[in-house]
Amino acid sequence: MKQRTPVFVNILIILGLLIVFYYLFVQNYSFLASPYFWGTVAISAILAYIHSAIGDLIENNRFKKLSDEEKAAYLAEKKIPFLKRQYDAAFKKQSETEEKDILIDHGFDGIMELDNQLPKWWVGLFYFGTVFCIVYICAYSFTDFAHPLSEYDAEYKEQMASIDEYNKNQPPVTIETAVFSEDNIAAGEEIFKSNCVSCHSDGGKGGIGPNLTDNFWNNQPEKKLFKNVFHVVENGVTGTAMQAWGKNGVLTGTDIQNVAAYVYHINQELPPITTDKGGAPAYGDEAKWEKQ
Repeated sequence: MKQRTPVFVNILIILGLLIVFYYLFVQNYSFLASPYFWGTVAISAILAYIHSAIGDLIENNRFKKLSDEEKAAYLAEKKIPFLKRQYDAAFKKQSETEEKDILIDHGFDGIMELDNQLPKWWVGLFYFGTVFCIVYICAYSFTDFAHPLSEYDAEYKEQMASIDEYNKNQPPVTIETAVFSEDNIAAGEEIFKSNCVSCHSDGGKGGIGPNLTDNFWNNQPEKKLFKNVFHVVENGVTGTAMQAWGKNGVLTGTDIQNVAAYVYHINQELPPITTDKGGAPAYGDEAKWEKQ
């Protein structure tokens, strides 16, 4: 008669499985504070105790039917701690007498094959892996668990929320506080492509609007180029198609700071796009900007 697994071991296994399966569907450990989770644990523990009690009744009934030798062997084995029994079942080598009982009647080159049972830990891992795969597939198919697109969307929303929170707590960028930074050029280029290309063309070479890459400017309200661009974008130019992007609320102070950085970059750090390269002719007076 085989020894049975102690009830506390079964409860620990059930608890581990419940944690794994809850995490697959909830996707975080918040369920550990949920009364539903611990209610499930309590019900499972009660069922495990009931199962153990029924097993004790069956075991006692079988024990009465054993011979005296079988009873003595069973009681002696029962005194061995559970973990030691598991270790021996997995790794202990059989005696020569036991090997004769499980010897398979074929071999090769003096090597004989034994009909050993698979270790219980191996069988347990196999069944656990099978059940885990089934639950994982269900979680993947019917929930957002492990979906890269869903994870990306969640992280994107978190990042945008943190950016919004940061912007709320930051004072708005004005012409007095705006500063040129190379880190803002890329963002400014995207804003330029979305709002300014229709008039100033790709790269600011000019079209309906003036060429932004040369040193001739019709509007020079500021002494520094970066501040001048910020002023013009924010306030617009009366009598022209240049609207007041900042005053109208289309662009924020941060947006204007970024697009001003981009215009400064194409005007001061890149060669001008002249008429022979497709640029618009000079418009306005030659500027003498102060150093940034």
